[in-house]
Amino acid sequence: LTPAQEKKSAFSVIYEDENIAAVDKESGVNSEAVFSALKERGDYRFIHRLDRNTAGVLVFARNARAEEELLRAFREHRTEKIYHALVVGNVVRDRECAEAYLSKNADLSLVRISRSPIGEKIITEYEVLARYGDTTLLKITLHTGKTHQIRAHMAFLGYPVAGDTKYGDRAFNRAHNMTRQRLVAKSLRIIGEGALAYLAGLTFTSSHEAGRD
Repeated sequence: LTPAQEKKSAFSVIYEDENIAAVDKESGVNSEAVFSALKERGDYRFIHRLDRNTAGVLVFARNARAEEELLRAFREHRTEKIYHALVVGNVVRDRECAEAYLSKNADLSLVRISRSPIGEKIITEYEVLARYGDTTLLKITLHTGKTHQIRAHMAFLGYPVAGDTKYGDRAFNRAHNMTRQRLVAKSLRIIGEGALAYLAGLTFTSSHEAGRD
């Protein structure tokens, strides 16, 4: 971390009530570290994670009933997850809903994308927000949420996430001194049921930006 980054908090709280806590995680911070910090304050339950170098919205449960319902909502895809990503290249299509298949290589901590039905089917929808010539800012909607899905799928489509050291364009990253992916979990909406039905009217939004500084 740079001195400026070290002075920043690992996360800030966006919303909290007796059932859930929504936080805005900094890039470079493990989701588990955020959970550990919250646990020092009281009863919090781990629900989902973001990659260490992805900033943005995480939610945690604050009791057993909320934990059960949140896990069910994620499992049943009753969530709307929006990401912003700065990708390398001038994306040709203004909008696309791309399908492919993702398989994991646990030994290398990598995933592989293919058009052949190998592994799990993935669906990644993107919309162009801004073009900068050599990069493009995208709004990305995840219709499936698999490990490294956005980073690997966008690289497969020819537009790797800027700063991504695992799936990205190394020459571009080196030339622009980028060491972390420009990817933000920008917003999250949960279609809760039962005691969490009220969450359907809430959208949790990150203050972080993926676009150019």
